[in-house]
Amino acid sequence: MSAVPNGAPTQDDAAKAAAAVLVKSTPMPSDAKIIRGVDFEEEKTPITVQELMSRMPLIGFQGTALGRACEIVNEMRDWRPEPKEETVETEEEEPVQDSNEDGPVDEEAAAEASSYQPPQDKTTIFLGYTSNLISSGLRETIKYLAKTKQISCIVTTAGGVEEDFIKCLGPTYAGDFNLPGKDLRSKGLNRIGNLLVPNDNYCKFEDWVIPILDTMLEEQKTTGRIWTPSAMIRRLGKEINNEDSVYYWCYKNNIPVFCPAITDGSLGDMIYFHSFRNPGLIVDIARDIRLINTMAVRAVKTGMLILGGGVVKHHICNANLMRNGADYAVYINTGQEFDGSDAGARPDEAVSWGKIRGDGAMMEKVYADATIVFPLIVAGTFARHD
Repeated sequence: MSAVPNGAPTQDDAAKAAAAVLVKSTPMPSDAKIIRGVDFEEEKTPITVQELMSRMPLIGFQGTALGRACEIVNEMRDWRPEPKEETVETEEEEPVQDSNEDGPVDEEAAAEASSYQPPQDKTTIFLGYTSNLISSGLRETIKYLAKTKQISCIVTTAGGVEEDFIKCLGPTYAGDFNLPGKDLRSKGLNRIGNLLVPNDNYCKFEDWVIPILDTMLEEQKTTGRIWTPSAMIRRLGKEINNEDSVYYWCYKNNIPVFCPAITDGSLGDMIYFHSFRNPGLIVDIARDIRLINTMAVRAVKTGMLILGGGVVKHHICNANLMRNGADYAVYINTGQEFDGSDAGARPDEAVSWGKIRGDGAMMEKVYADATIVFPLIVAGTFARHD
């Protein structure tokens, strides 16, 4: 090959570049799905949220994840056994015996777990969420699910419990992420992201909850009852007697609410202060493990719908480990897995632990703010009127 003056490109250079760029594709499978979004110009009438969600699986990126999450939630809520499908047989359990002979036995909690029988004709759905979501407007969406009995149980944090009751006593306001903390502190305003909660609301909460703790302590002394977090939340839901409350409807509809970190918030502060003025109240977090694990073990099918991460995500997943994994799982959070956190872990990591079934489970993680996507998911699934 002769030299090229001034290093000018040759036909050989062009051929090499073409071979690198114009790589021949193998044919796509006949069932390959083509990416296509919503062309609003083609719509003859305004599109509904349900119709929009049905188009999301083919839009790409997190839109596809959102659409897939809707499909999984619809599967978990619509599942019914085949007419000839055998249901899970459960053996009768002996009443729980307290290993501490010197302490009272919580017969009510023991009986609740031992007598629990899951629905045989639908999925047992575990809903989990972090406290900030109750502080936000998602509270009304969650209340809808409890009021209409579309979930089997809830797992949340202390803030996820108390903020519901506090909202019954005083409102939460729209604020801004950039409001200076020092200025807010001087005004007695607490910031949750771009939400503002007057500190007076927590004072109202103290005035409301302390007398209830007194009554609970008196019942403990007179009957020997040891309170669990779920029993405590049920009592508070009864006492609030407010239809705006998530936990009022959980009380009315007998939906257990589990809170393994119940002291980590204002409710824990109230328990702390109460221990000085009227000591002796016992809240035993270990006793709730029996019920939530029994719900998972005895379920025919289970679904996990988890908003956020941390203790609520792990607590639900760990309960489903007791049955070798959930059948359906939808995670919604912004956590990343590179730091090894449980919050950031994708569903497939839970498969490795036996917390999601490895044989045919439907699972998806949506990387998004739950306040954006969860109302859309509920509109496209639980709120369907069909």
